[in-house]
Amino acid sequence: MSLIVQKFGGTSVADTSKIVAAARRATETQQAGHQVVMVVSARGKKTDELVGLAAEITDHPTPREMDMLLSTGEQESVALMAMALHKLGVEAISLTGSQIGVVTDSSHTKARIISISTERMRSALNAGKIVIAAGFQGRDKDWNITTLGRGGSDTTATALAAVLDADMCEIYTDVEGVFTTDPRIVPEAHKIDSISYDEMLELASLGAGVMHSRSIEFAKKYKVPLKVRPSFSDGEGTLIAVQPLADAPVVTGVAFVRDEVRVSLTDIPDEPGIMGSIFTRMAERKICLDMIVQDVGTAGLARVSFTVPQSDLAETLTAATEAIEAIGAGKIQHGTNLSKVSIVGCGMRNNYGVASRMFAILAEADINVGMITTSEIKLTVLVNRDQCEKAVQVIHDGFELDQLSSYAFATNEKLSNGKQTGESAQELTSLEQDIINQLSHMEDIVVSEVLLDQSQSRVTVRNLPDNPGICSRLFSVVAEGGVSVDMIVQNMGEDEQAHLSFTVPRTSLEKSLGLVTPLLEEWGEAELSHEAEIAKLSVVGIGLRSHTGVGQSMFSALAELGINIQMINTSETRISAVVDHEQGEPAYRGLLQKFHLG
Repeated sequence: MSLIVQKFGGTSVADTSKIVAAARRATETQQAGHQVVMVVSARGKKTDELVGLAAEITDHPTPREMDMLLSTGEQESVALMAMALHKLGVEAISLTGSQIGVVTDSSHTKARIISISTERMRSALNAGKIVIAAGFQGRDKDWNITTLGRGGSDTTATALAAVLDADMCEIYTDVEGVFTTDPRIVPEAHKIDSISYDEMLELASLGAGVMHSRSIEFAKKYKVPLKVRPSFSDGEGTLIAVQPLADAPVVTGVAFVRDEVRVSLTDIPDEPGIMGSIFTRMAERKICLDMIVQDVGTAGLARVSFTVPQSDLAETLTAATEAIEAIGAGKIQHGTNLSKVSIVGCGMRNNYGVASRMFAILAEADINVGMITTSEIKLTVLVNRDQCEKAVQVIHDGFELDQLSSYAFATNEKLSNGKQTGESAQELTSLEQDIINQLSHMEDIVVSEVLLDQSQSRVTVRNLPDNPGICSRLFSVVAEGGVSVDMIVQNMGEDEQAHLSFTVPRTSLEKSLGLVTPLLEEWGEAELSHEAEIAKLSVVGIGLRSHTGVGQSMFSALAELGINIQMINTSETRISAVVDHEQGEPAYRGLLQKFHLG
């Protein structure tokens, strides 16, 4: 019999009428021949109410007691849901995270899952019951209640679907599915019928708001079929599938994060070990850096910039100060009132000229671009916060996302080819045990591969005017010249002039220089430099965004080998660094060893 996990968020169980509606939906799913596990969040504003009560008593509640308090919200919801199902004549049992056997580490308020037991859930399912699991919570090895932090109920749902080998995990929410962008900003935005894990990872972490990136990481890691569906209608929602077929659109969506700040460490030594030292301080404070940009150093000095949420600024500045003190050199700058805007799409892998088109769209709207980072399927820029919504609107219009059509996906078709009713309990137990063994320390970082590319060259333009249209002009000329660009890194200098580097195939270097050189006359103090042979290293995996230690491990490994880093670029699923060409092979071998892949 096939098994479906259904997650209902706070708005979906906000009052008794909505709880009954969710119970009816689960009942209909069971009556259609599926076993059902429901994962339920706290009702509506319940968590805010509990946080407010704690604040009335103390300004500094201990994390352990906050977990004890906040976990009661889900306990209330699952009990009420069980009562609603009983009234509908359905057998059901409500279980807390601890009763299920969700074991986590001891990081209160932001715990990570280590393992999940299936025995009690499977016994109840085989008895014909609907299992109602409390989301967001678990217990550590000392039986303390823990909570999973932001997006915890989504994480619970996808984790249960993984460990139970579910045929589908349905995430019920108060929207119709995943949209090309926020329809509150762009009324023409429309629902996407299907999207890849990688695209959803980018959109989730960049502020799409439907699901949190941790749950998407789980789904991709364990190949859990996901569907985001509306709670209050019969809409089909959005399928999050394994991978798109060849006809994927170039751009699938536009994501944004309003409240970003930039922190820059300037005048730091351009030598091995410096990046490792900086990232170690950030990891120690569990600061998740977002955009990370290091451009090519000059005169023995380098500059690295990164963005963090506005709320993390004070902690980040403290960590940056510690790093500067440990290095013994450097200065700290920061910029506020910034927003991050990104385009995401699997079709970007096979199309050049996407960057020039995006920069042209922004230039026409007189929107200036600060930092720039790129990956295979994402291009991200930093803009002034008061221009964020305008940027999202013009990019959405410019790429004609209101006309985006659906495209086909390759899926594992688990639901149509699910487990047969006749399978023995012993066979199911054996299967589940295999899965449980594979999911030991479920939320560990998974670095799947280390890549080495020694076929590219680097082009750098320093002292660019910090004006709208500069990037558009440069990359339009390059694209019109038929040159494919890979990494793009833009940082801001001391005087707020832009320093921009990009990589191209080595066979296109001379053409690139010939295209860019005539532009220097337009830009006054701009200087052009290049390096014909570079090595680009990429660490690829799942969990890089929500874990703080991947960059630290990568850069520390390179430092131990005495290898200096020239450029850094990041995305949700990879961290890339450029080093000297002759150091590519030893760096590659060192990273394979560091991540236990060699």
